[in-house]
Amino acid sequence: MLRFIVRRLVQMVGVVFVLSLLLFIWLRMLPGGTVSAILGDRATPESRARLEKALGLDQPIWVQYWAYLKRALTGNFGASTGVLPGRDAFDIFLTRFPGTIELSFFAILIAVILGIPMGYLAARRRASFFDNASVIVSLIGVAVPVFFLAFLLKYIFAVQLGWLPVSGRQSNIDATRVTGFFVLDGILTREWDAAWDAFKHLILPAFTLATIPFAVIFRITRASVLEVLDEDFVRTAESKGLTNRIIRGRHVLRNALLPVVTTIGLQVGGLLAGAILTESVFSFGGIGEALALAFEHRDYSVLQVLIMASAATFVIVNLLVDITYAVIDPRVRTR
Repeated sequence: MLRFIVRRLVQMVGVVFVLSLLLFIWLRMLPGGTVSAILGDRATPESRARLEKALGLDQPIWVQYWAYLKRALTGNFGASTGVLPGRDAFDIFLTRFPGTIELSFFAILIAVILGIPMGYLAARRRASFFDNASVIVSLIGVAVPVFFLAFLLKYIFAVQLGWLPVSGRQSNIDATRVTGFFVLDGILTREWDAAWDAFKHLILPAFTLATIPFAVIFRITRASVLEVLDEDFVRTAESKGLTNRIIRGRHVLRNALLPVVTTIGLQVGGLLAGAILTESVFSFGGIGEALALAFEHRDYSVLQVLIMASAATFVIVNLLVDITYAVIDPRVRTR
């Protein structure tokens, strides 16, 4: 098992390195560039040349990348030029990252809690009303655009009914900050009103963000359970007189969950892309909203750190999925 984990860690480091190189080259190919973003439209050729020399942009691309890599390893990604001008880009990431993690955690939790049981029950009751209705709901979850659903839920439950907050991560209350995860902070400090307020702010964006992962997890679970139910070892277990509880837990679910675990890992990575639209609609204050602002203001320092952090998170999640997969199915460790 240790050898398997070490092999995956080495692969992860290689992937992150290649991603950093591709991102570095891509950002420098975008229209405008860092110099235009800093100086604006009134830049003169002389001022552009001075700033390019000061930033090292007049050096060959491989020299620039090596300098960037050395700075990045120390946590220095440069200063923001658009999102929060003058503020350290990595500090912006540290401030906003907990919000996106908190939102993504609740979204994937909703998707898993609803998707796996519904997928299993739909497969067990194949061709029933519940099965057909669940499939239709999952198709709607995939088909409806995230931004449209976000505006719709916001209009109904926040504007019209007034049950939930319109935007933000928390109301303007005096809350103690410990970890940056507002719900957890409220629990740790026993400020229950702050925890409840932060949780209410999470409900609408989390349900919005959970729709696509729920639909995908439901469909994969349903298809996987249907496939396992037709296997010979399930019929053999039934012929031996084993109880339904043992058959479901030991034979059906254990084998059906293998592709579901992989799907959950991929969906966690996909949540970061969906968070850009969701956080923008609800002004949630996570890295998704910061990415949208950075693209709008051509803030390349912030773009660099946020995209790299998102990519690294995706790779780490998939590493954890691989380890979980290996725990469930020991045969994976030898591959």
